[in-house]
Amino acid sequence: MKINDNGWSSRAWLEGDWLHRAPRRDDVRPRLLAEAQLLPWLAPQLPLPVPVPELTADGVRHRVLIGEPLEAGSTALGRELGSFLKALHAVDPADALAHGAGDPEAGAADKRRFLAEARDWILPLLPESGRAAGVELLDRVEGVRSALIHADLGSDHLLVHDGRLTGIIDWTDSEIGDPALDLSWLLNDAPEGIAEGVAQTYEVTPDLRRRALDWHRLAPWFTLHRGLLLDLQDDRDVGLAGVLARL
Repeated sequence: MKINDNGWSSRAWLEGDWLHRAPRRDDVRPRLLAEAQLLPWLAPQLPLPVPVPELTADGVRHRVLIGEPLEAGSTALGRELGSFLKALHAVDPADALAHGAGDPEAGAADKRRFLAEARDWILPLLPESGRAAGVELLDRVEGVRSALIHADLGSDHLLVHDGRLTGIIDWTDSEIGDPALDLSWLLNDAPEGIAEGVAQTYEVTPDLRRRALDWHRLAPWFTLHRGLLLDLQDDRDVGLAGVLARL
């Protein structure tokens, strides 16, 4: 497993067969500590491996999961991911909260803050022809918080070895939220075969599919927001291009 020390929330390094993670910012530390409470409880309930962290002086550590980030897709991988998400989203939310999952009220407050800033900062950057669609998108993504979700499920966090999934990593953003967020990349931007396989093992209703597409459309708004917040020109350029392409 190759470690790239470029995480937005945490820095990472290897010591033997242990992967260490330490927060880059003070607000990340409680989330790492919550992982050390949540994942040991959650791991036995899931059909795919997840890290089982323990606390250290710097943050957390866990045994290295073998594999590399997902690059090529197949229906078999999609079926595995669909079964994994079905099990994850079936976990009792109250039990998950008691074991350290992100609080839905705090998550909702963060979401309202982001949406308000998106309206103030990003909508004015859009051409007049795209602003109505932007407003409608921001209006639609509010509200649903019904399941324990990973909340950052993309290729970098899906480990594959010999054509099988060997780990789902980086649970820092896990919370009680909208299960459609976990499906957004898988159904709309994952390598060929993934979406078909997910649909075979996860009951993707028309409403879930619609919400997953909205989350996919919203993803570049987060990149642009970060670029504006931290004055990162590359994030501004990539984010704005993505926003316009997905409206």
